[in-house]
Amino acid sequence: MFRPKSTLEQWRIFQAVVEHGGYAQAAEKLNKSQSSLNHAIAKLQQTLGVALLEVRGRKAYLTDAGDMFLRRAKLMNQQMQELELLAHNIHQGWEAEIRFAVEIAHPRRPLNRALQNYYPVSRGTHLQMFDSVLSGTEEIIREQKADIVICGHVPKGFLAEPLAEVTFVAVCHPQHPLALEARMLSADELTQQLQIVIRDTAKNPKEMTGWLKAEQRWTVTSMHEAIEILLAGMGFAWLPLHLVEGFIQRQQLHRLPLREGNERKIFTHLVIPAPERLGPSANCLLECLRLSHPLTAAYWQNNKKSTAIEISSPSI
Repeated sequence: MFRPKSTLEQWRIFQAVVEHGGYAQAAEKLNKSQSSLNHAIAKLQQTLGVALLEVRGRKAYLTDAGDMFLRRAKLMNQQMQELELLAHNIHQGWEAEIRFAVEIAHPRRPLNRALQNYYPVSRGTHLQMFDSVLSGTEEIIREQKADIVICGHVPKGFLAEPLAEVTFVAVCHPQHPLALEARMLSADELTQQLQIVIRDTAKNPKEMTGWLKAEQRWTVTSMHEAIEILLAGMGFAWLPLHLVEGFIQRQQLHRLPLREGNERKIFTHLVIPAPERLGPSANCLLECLRLSHPLTAAYWQNNKKSTAIEISSPSI
């Protein structure tokens, strides 16, 4: 096993001498004697066999090698500081990790705004974030596989808060036979065409929602994969409007005009599968999520606790 010859304290002293402009200034900041700092740097250079500082007159200057080592030393000292801070936070009850599951149809703009607000106050918590689909999301809630879940359908026995309204529309390529029909289409006409659907992430998927009546279906793992297939001219799919509206505006995709069921709407919900297990970091993330989604922001702004963190106002 590798055994380091230098110490973190030596590298901390080296960084301090450079950043504070000399041994005397660094000694004052570190509350150490100047001679102890001189000895630490001399010992470090001797151990490495590399000159880090060059004394000219009454001042010490970085050598080219010293400049390179300084960048690495700063990173190492910062990582050590973060490591000890993480240990302190865990000792104080701050979680080392949060598991966060998100229904794939949920709009990413307010979600990313929430994550931007959470990051500065996360204190090094490792956020395990993963997508889920349909009954796979419900399975995560029932089996308590995540600390926080955004889902489309709330399983029986769990409380939820609505976060966002999602509109699904049927789309295909502008040159697809369905798009070339200059009239309203019936649902029966869709059954004769290839439908692109998103794979349910549950171990035992249940067809509970959505339109799945086409005789031929291709199943893919993500909505972006479905869009790529549509852009290649194959099939049609029901997809969230917020994902495809840009493609529709650029005439890369065509929204199918249906006589009945032209669009369908769902709400995504915020669920905490096991509230008693939630720690302070997860509660910070919860607050960021609530204050970054228009459906919940007004209520939570009015009921914000005195310990709440600063959150930027949501915009649609």
